[in-house]
Amino acid sequence: MILTIYIIILAYFVLGAIGFYFINRKKSREDARKNRIKLITYFLIIHILFVGIVFNPVVFHYLAILIIIAGYYEIIGLFIRSTQKSWLFFILSLLIYTLLSLGLYHFSLLNKDLILFTFIVLSVFDSFSQISGQIMGKRKLMPDISPNKTIEGLLGGAIIALITAFLVRSLISYDLLYLLLVVAGILVFAFLGDMLTSYYKRRYQTKDFSKIIPGHGGFLDRFDSLIAGGAWISIISLLI
Repeated sequence: MILTIYIIILAYFVLGAIGFYFINRKKSREDARKNRIKLITYFLIIHILFVGIVFNPVVFHYLAILIIIAGYYEIIGLFIRSTQKSWLFFILSLLIYTLLSLGLYHFSLLNKDLILFTFIVLSVFDSFSQISGQIMGKRKLMPDISPNKTIEGLLGGAIIALITAFLVRSLISYDLLYLLLVVAGILVFAFLGDMLTSYYKRRYQTKDFSKIIPGHGGFLDRFDSLIAGGAWISIISLLI
């Protein structure tokens, strides 16, 4: 089963690379170079997390802790660097991030098959939302918060993520209704996590939290969906 999942991941990367090829044909040489760096970096990130989850879940647990700590550093650092210091907004943001981080921490301790299922759905949703948006995107979703997000991108990513969830559903063996509930929650939380981090950045008038991950920005720029999606699975596991 793990080999089948890995083949599915590689197939998606091939599709993603093809998508980026057509996207880059309309881009400047510099923008095309940035897209290539982004794709290569994402390939490495996905493999690090995948190997950590499959072969030694403790590795993913410590990676989750690293992501949480890095997120605090980026949130606080952006606030310190900004000239617009609204303490109420900052404290509320920290509170929301803390709650989501606790969810991610608990998520990292769950059954590895559930972690792997969630990780795959989130990764596909993230990557194909961007690819679909760049290829077909015309109608802006929330331009004041995230200028590059489009309705077409969101729908494209959600559809492919849902298809993927059915392809790897043997990992969790849920019935159809519960599977749909879990996947819908993952996608909604992932989207909200992305919007919350985007809103925080716009509030402080910056594009990225940092430049530590080539082509992606900071840890929160890359892992905001994982933090929020993981928190949703944590809630579900505690309630049901």
